Amino acid sequence: MEWDHLFADLEGQLAAEWEAERAALDAESERLRISRLTLRDRLRAVPRDPARLSIEIMDGDTWDCTLRVIGADWIGVSMRTDPRLRILPVQGIGAVSVDHGALLSSLSEDGTAPRDGDALRERMTLGFVLRDLARRRSPVTIARRGADPQHGTIDRAGADHLDLALHDPGEVRRTRSVRGFRIIPFGMLVWVRMESGDSTAA
Repeated sequence: MEWDHLFADLEGQLAAEWEAERAALDAESERLRISRLTLRDRLRAVPRDPARLSIEIMDGDTWDCTLRVIGADWIGVSMRTDPRLRILPVQGIGAVSVDHGALLSSLSEDGTAPRDGDALRERMTLGFVLRDLARRRSPVTIARRGADPQHGTIDRAGADHLDLALHDPGEVRRTRSVRGFRIIPFGMLVWVRMESGDSTAA
């Protein structure tokens, strides 16, 4: 009987040690998974039905907005009082305010998989979208860091910059309506608002 008790006790200790080791490995695996998450991954995992966020952007403004689309390095949002799509580079986000439930949801493993119908859209880079806006001749308003927003039409977009022809809101981009040009590095973009209401580029 003493041997039975001894072995039962040893089995219990061994099972407890195995369980503790497995829990430690699970915790380490979870820490490693979380260490690989990007801000974009976290935003992808926020429930979208629709997802309402409070975003602090790099120019100091705070937006109460609805998350509409996520690209490779940008997100598309609309304001509660303005349905026009605003394209916001992920690098232009200063902070995101969410409730605790959304915070925990954003850590979900499901957030790393594209949602149905979003796989192609999520591969679109900021440059791809800006080149599409240039092709469409869509009027835009662009906000840069440290500058007032400017209205115009994107003439072309390179690898890391765009050319903006400045003209007044409501005007079509014609030679006589253009007041000047700006070459704007993507790194200076805070947001791009589509003025035509055409969000098909995103």
